[in-house]
Amino acid sequence: MPVVGLIAGEGQLPILVARGMRDAGVRVACVGFSGHFDPGLPSECPIFSQVGVMQIGRWIRHLRRAGVTEAVMVGRVRKVRMHDPLRALRQLPDWRAINLWYRRLRHDHRSSVVLAAVADELTSSGIRIIDSTTYIPAHLATEGVMGRIRPSADAEADIAFGWALLERAADLDIGQALAVRDRDVIAVEAVEGTNAMIDRAGSLCRTKGWTLLKTARSGHDMRADVPTVGVPTVERLAAAGGRTLALGVQRVIMIDKPAVLAAADRLGVAVVGVRQLLTESAPTL
Repeated sequence: MPVVGLIAGEGQLPILVARGMRDAGVRVACVGFSGHFDPGLPSECPIFSQVGVMQIGRWIRHLRRAGVTEAVMVGRVRKVRMHDPLRALRQLPDWRAINLWYRRLRHDHRSSVVLAAVADELTSSGIRIIDSTTYIPAHLATEGVMGRIRPSADAEADIAFGWALLERAADLDIGQALAVRDRDVIAVEAVEGTNAMIDRAGSLCRTKGWTLLKTARSGHDMRADVPTVGVPTVERLAAAGGRTLALGVQRVIMIDKPAVLAAADRLGVAVVGVRQLLTESAPTL
């Protein structure tokens, strides 16, 4: 049985990937980041090791010992931690991580740059990072209305208005989500993440019915940092007055898609998939 590596951060996504690997007939060798991985993850992985998030040398040693030549890297590592002045002491980096940091990352913390540097480091040791959605195709956003609730005419107009702005913001590495109401941008995601942005949008827009748009940048490197939504996203959106969730087709992971759509139907939230904009064209719902 082939062995595939799983480098795991926070949340349920690594569990979904581990199950997808198992269903695909591969053996999972996982390294989970200390203080990040879900407690249920080790039981999903025949081979499991706990490592520090900045101990790249240890990741490599554990994965190579298991016979891994390709790996998936998924799960959150909160970006705000990168701006913690005591991060080095808290995360106990090994020499390999320190060297990588000073050679390539100390002046540029963008997710795409971090991913490329880490992927190159693993590749140099014989471990190739692959598309993080390889084993979970059924959990990606698909085109059109995905649940039972249809977006209102106003929501469709807000999506048409906001999608081009969202793609520009994503391409500029500002964020992967924004909130729109009546063709007006309420909030744009930045380093705080989608949940905090939803809360902010809800506090700024007292009128219910606003729309959350979320996607990845054009040419996004699907090996990591793929946008995700889950049941908590839908619940938070509904509590903040949002009534429509628009997601980039094949660009956003729905963490347990059936559960996400069931929650959206229960809470009256429309979930729609939107394709990438074509030049001078409206987005296709």
